[in-house]
Order: sequence, then structure tokens, then C-alpha cells
Amino acid sequence: FSRLENGKIAQRRFGGHTVKEGEAPAFRACYAADRTGHMILQTLYQKCVSMGVTFFDEFQVLDIKIDDGVCRGVIAYEVATGDIHIFEARAVTFATGGFGKIYKVSSNAHSLTGDGPGILYQKGIPLEDMEFYQFHPTGIYRLGILLSEAARGEGGILRNKDGERFMERYAPNAKDLAGRDVVARSMVLEILEGRGCGKDGDHVYLKLDHLGEETLNAKLPGILELSRTFAHADPVREPIPVVPTCHYMMGGIPTNVDGQALTLDSEGNDKVIDGFFACGEAACVSVHGANRLGGNSLLDLIVFGRASGLFIENQLKEGISHKSVSNDDIEQGMNRLNKINNSKSGEKAPVLRSELQTIMQNYFGVFRRGDYMKKGIHKLNDLKARVENVHLEDKSSAFNTARIEALELQNLFETAYATAVAAEGRTESRGAHAREDFQERDDDNWLCHSIYMPGKREIGKRAVNMTLKTMKPFEPKVRTY
Repeated sequence: FSRLENGKIAQRRFGGHTVKEGEAPAFRACYAADRTGHMILQTLYQKCVSMGVTFFDEFQVLDIKIDDGVCRGVIAYEVATGDIHIFEARAVTFATGGFGKIYKVSSNAHSLTGDGPGILYQKGIPLEDMEFYQFHPTGIYRLGILLSEAARGEGGILRNKDGERFMERYAPNAKDLAGRDVVARSMVLEILEGRGCGKDGDHVYLKLDHLGEETLNAKLPGILELSRTFAHADPVREPIPVVPTCHYMMGGIPTNVDGQALTLDSEGNDKVIDGFFACGEAACVSVHGANRLGGNSLLDLIVFGRASGLFIENQLKEGISHKSVSNDDIEQGMNRLNKINNSKSGEKAPVLRSELQTIMQNYFGVFRRGDYMKKGIHKLNDLKARVENVHLEDKSSAFNTARIEALELQNLFETAYATAVAAEGRTESRGAHAREDFQERDDDNWLCHSIYMPGKREIGKRAVNMTLKTMKPFEPKVRTY
């Protein structure tokens, strides 16, 4: 981590970080220049190598085996050879990340296609809070590549075509470091009202040059490199063109604080899936509520990843029964792959994926409206059969990335559809979910989690846990910046 002169870990401001419930800004986020996540990843990997952890690189999970409410293992496809592998296990943890590739413009990697939640959906396991997708304010124009909030934490300023620091109008106190949803929506409003930058007026500028070259090189080296490479703008001398980019999913696989995945029994009560865990962005604990603050995703990973590991370790010490995966399980897990391999007609995955992403971008973006979302769901319904009949032209085995794209497409569709149905069903605005036709928060009807029910393709409700063990819960109130 970056350090202060006295040797202590340095901390910077991030969007929405305040003390005493908004009375003053908080210098809370520990950091390593602007590559904090990368440094945590490197440290974790080095630790795994030192402990002799085995990695099965380039393996794609096809199915998870859950019998009588107990997880038994996974079935996976080896990309290098095309072989099928059975991983029997007493405990399985999904840490598959988000699924931002449901949108056209996203900061997410190409591999983040909702494979974890998509596989579970097909097993009848519900998903939670799927409507709450965060759009990060500063994605590189047209590409969506993320420019860290560290830029604004160090003093970066957003300006419109008139050079105005427009966030002073929307958030007079926090300005550019208001909550991400507030900043992203403000940027979109500036563009819609004709104050966007560039010849098409479809972006705004992130200004960093006033910070000085020495500060930028020391504290924001990653942003300098990304801007010069992909935006063709040198932040030392000129502003960077930015737009909101799909970034983080607050919802996902419902879990408890030990990382145990949850489903619902016949009476709608929480039921633990023995032997199955989820953590990170794929999971919904839910500590982020309807809108995550910057830095809390890494905190979430570390806290609940560790909690899951400790819980699994204790269970293994106590003894967990083991049951082998049957031949019927294997055949069932192979159904989707076999259908793709045997396809003789249909459309290719990239074509269908692009259409799916366009629908999500146009109808379920930063601002949402009921009639638009109904139209979007109708388009998704029309797309469903085409996705199920995706065609694989190249049937070769070794490193066939087209086969992986076809498998990912079907998981991507399920997570996108869950997002669409949950967004249309929540008739209020809360956190990252902003509706033009329901602009206020409705605590009487919607102070709850949404639960997307597989099969029914509709949402139910799950109570928010307001019973804390060590302190009184915060009463819901209007956010002001």
C-alpha cells in the first residue's frame, strides 16, 4: 500500500465517503497508487503459489451438482483439449465476479458473463437484487474502460462543454465525489440537456492537468497509461473524454455472512445449500444495499472471502459426508454443451451477444422507465429462442473459443433477463436503480430485497435484516451531498 511519510498506510477520499452520516468527507480508502485491486490480486496469487494451491487454468464450469439440497461438485470443460472433467468436492465456492458484459459499454473484462449466477439459475436457485447495477462515472469515451475514482479522489474535476464544474449544481458539498450513481446520472443529464463535449456532444471531460505532472506520475500512473493508450489524451496537458460505464452488480447469489448460498423453501424462508458458497461480486450478502461505495468491493472480497474459507475449514474439521457424482448427473450437465456441439443451423454467438447488449444498454441503462423496460423485456423474449439455438460452426476441440462464447452467451442471457425483470418490477427509485416514472424512494413497499424466481420469471420479496448484533441499525433517510 502507498504510505505516508510517517510510515502509516495512506488514505484518500472516495465518492460518498463521509463521517457522521454526511457531515464531513472521510479520508477512508487505503490505496496502492491507482492499482489497489491489482496489488491485492498479486499478493493473493503469491500466497497461493507459496502454499501449493493447484490452479486449473482455462477450465469452464458447465454445471454444478446439487442433490437433495447438498452440493456435490462441478462438471467442467477443458478449453485446451475439449475434455470433460468431474470435480467432486465437499465444498464448492463460486467467485465468478460480475456480469457487466450484459451491457454494450462496460468496464468489465470480456470473461465476466454471469456464468456463476447463470448456472445456478438453471438449477432453480433464486437470484437477489438483480436490478441494482452501478454505472461508474468515468469510463473512457466509447470504450468504457475504467478510470479509477482515485482520479477524483486526488482532486480531478468533471467539466461540461462550457468548462463548468457542473457537479457543483447537483451536489454542492461533495461535488465530484458524490455517490457514483449521483455523478453518473448528473453526467447523463448534462449530455441530454445539450452541454456534452465533443462534436456530437455525447461525453464530458475529466480534468487532471491542474494536479501537476509529479502528482499524476506518483499517484495516478495507471490512469495516465490508460488515457494515453486508449483515449489518446495526455492528462498532464489535456482533459480526458469520459462517459458512465456499467461497472458493478450489487445483487447476485444470495448468501449469509459465512458465504453459504441461500435458496427459499416452499414457505419462502431462507434455506442454506449445504456445501455451496459464493463470495465477491457474484454474491449478494448484501453489505452494499442498492448502491456500493468506492473501495467497498475489495473490502467485501477480503472480509467475506476469508469468512467463507474459515467456515469451510471448520466444517471439514467436523466432517462432511461425501457422495459421488452419478452418470445421470454428468449427462444432465452435458445437455447444453451437447446441444451446441450438435447444432446445424442458427445464428452465431457474437451476433446474438451484440443484440442482447444493445437491448440492455438502450432499455435498462442509467435512467429507466416502465414502458421502455416492458418493450425491452418483449425484445428479450423474442431473443430467447434464438439464444437457445445458437449455432457453433467450428466443431474442433482444442482451444475452441467460439464454443466458450456460445456457452457464455446463454449464461449472459439469463443474468440479463433477471436484471430486466427485477428492474421493471421495482416501482421506485433507490440507489443505482433510477426510474423516471417513479422518482422517489418507496420504503413502505420496497424497503426489501428483490428475489428473482427461476422458472416463474418474476420477482418476489425478501426482508432486509434490520436486527444488528453490535449497534443500532441506521434508519433510512434521503441522501444529500
